[in-house]
Amino acid sequence: MLKEEHEVAVLGGPQSSMLPRSTAIHIQSEASVPDHIVWSLFNTLFMNWCCLGFIAFAYSVKSRDRKMVGDLTGAQAYASTAKCLNIWALILGIIMTIGFILLLVFGSVMLYHVVSQILNNQRVHL
Repeated sequence: MLKEEHEVAVLGGPQSSMLPRSTAIHIQSEASVPDHIVWSLFNTLFMNWCCLGFIAFAYSVKSRDRKMVGDLTGAQAYASTAKCLNIWALILGIIMTIGFILLLVFGSVMLYHVVSQILNNQRVHL
């Protein structure tokens, strides 16, 4: 008998005849309530016009606190308010940023024209 045949005889046949066993674990998760804390933090740091980002951050923290104690209804209410404030902070932030850029561009152009007009008037009088 060859060495391989002896090992097969000692160890037994291929184990493919055995049914594979699997274990399934079912975890029931509670309904997740997004608290929008990252969005609120972004708005607090970068788009904090009229302090809306900071107020949204406060509501996001309240939503997370309510979620930790198991009050999903309260967490959802605070999260909804935080989302609304974040949307308004983002919209106002974008509008104000675009307005500031336009004011800067048009102000620079106007300043250039005024300075060039003054220089032309001084050349004419000399």
